Parts: sequence; C-alpha cells; structure tokens
Amino acid sequence: MSPVHELWVFDLLDILLVAVLFYRLLILVRGTRSAQMYVGLLVIVLVGVVARYLNLIAVNWIVESLKTVWLITFVILFQPELRHALAQFGRTRYFRSFLRGENYGVLGEIVRAVETLAEQRRGALLVIERSVGLRKFVETGTRIDARVSAELLQALFSPESPLHDGAAVIREDQVVAAGCILPLTQNPRVSPALGTRHRAAIGLSEECDAAIIVVSEQTSAISVAFRGHLRQHLSEGELRSEITRIFRIRPEEEHSMAAAGDAGDPSTPVEARENAAS
Repeated sequence: MSPVHELWVFDLLDILLVAVLFYRLLILVRGTRSAQMYVGLLVIVLVGVVARYLNLIAVNWIVESLKTVWLITFVILFQPELRHALAQFGRTRYFRSFLRGENYGVLGEIVRAVETLAEQRRGALLVIERSVGLRKFVETGTRIDARVSAELLQALFSPESPLHDGAAVIREDQVVAAGCILPLTQNPRVSPALGTRHRAAIGLSEECDAAIIVVSEQTSAISVAFRGHLRQHLSEGELRSEITRIFRIRPEEEHSMAAAGDAGDPSTPVEARENAAS
C-alpha cells in the first residue's frame, strides 16, 4: 500500500513539530495568568475549525477577520513567555558556552549574598525560577526588576526592609520581585521543628521546578528546597554545587525525582536538624 503522497514523512515531521511547540508553550504558561489566555486562543482556533467544517458562514467570517490581528495579539499577550522561551533556548548546550561567564557571575552574586546573610543571621528566602513560570507568586509581592547583585539581595533582607519577610524571586539575571507570598507545604511528614520559611520553600518546590534557598534567622543554616526535597546545613561550596546540579538536571531525571517524592522517598524532609527556620 503506497503512502498518500510522496512527502508524507515531512507531514509527520510537521505535525510533530507543531505538537512540541504547543507542549512547550503550555509548560511556559503553566502557573501564570497567561494560561487562561492561552486556553482562550485555543478555543478560538477550535471554533474556527468547527465553523469551517460545519459551514457556519457567520462564525467563520468572524474567525477569519480575527486572523489579521492574531499574530500581534499573540506577541502582546505572551511577551514575557516568549522572552523567557528565547532565553531558555539560549541556555541550551549548543549556546551555553557563550553565556557561561554570565551565569557563573549571577550564581556568584547569589552565593555571596547568602553567605553574608547567614553570617549576620538574617533570615532570607530566595526563589530561582527555572522552566515553570512564577508570575502568580510574583504578583503577590513588590516589583523590583533589577539586576541580581549581592548588595541588592542583602538590602532586601535587612531587618529595616519592609520586604524582608517575604521571598525574592530571581529570573535569569534579574530580581523580579520581593516580599512575595509562597504556599506552605501540607506534607504531614515534614518536621514540626521547621519554621515558616522552610515550609514555604518546600511548599513552592512541590508545585514547580524552582530552586529555593533558605537562610535560617536563628541558626544561620543554609538550605535548598527542590521538588519537595530539602537539603540543609550547606556550606558555600555545597550551595554552589547544589544550585549548579539543579540547573543541569535533565527532564527525565526530574520526573523520576518528583515520582520518588510522591511515593514517600526517604529523602523527603521528615526531620529537621535545626530547632527553627525563621
């Protein structure tokens, strides 16, 4: 039996590429208000297909009229997500060598700030965004939109700062917002000795793929939460290695980690090694 036409392989590739594109867009807008707009655009597209199939002249005319402004509307609505997608593409292994110096510079600023905050026993909560958008949490705080620096992070978590009680969200090389409110974990296996900051870090890590750094105000201990797991009492070198490891995790490894956490993996935080977290 011969194929429908000679280019059926390219048609299959075309469908596969479109499916991957829509999947990546869903991942980018998940956890943001843009997800609702994305669904709305998909509904309009489906209505257009149904209208054409059923020969609904009026509906089809409206959908066809909207096509002229769809591209501009898409760019306006999803400007942050498109910018984030391009940045993610630039961080792939093919281009990472060109950006390696800049990435290490940002990580160095974060580590330096965390070390200083720990030495001064200042509580801190830093959220480093990865592939899942955190806009709904950013909107609970105060916009900063400033380049990451150790001095800025130290100022945000100084006792005199009105934003020191919340979390600071870092995206790429920018501190997007501070004073953000995070969800607390509902995991009954988490030790009651953990305070609000650690519970908030674990709670957010259960919902997204961000890396969350916590500095305990009472013990000055440094911890990192990721995918429902909490590593505590990290040194400067261990902190740098842990953040670097998280950003190098492949998708299949990340899914296995999440599955292990849901199944009650022993590394899920059960007992705390410090008396309080905030």
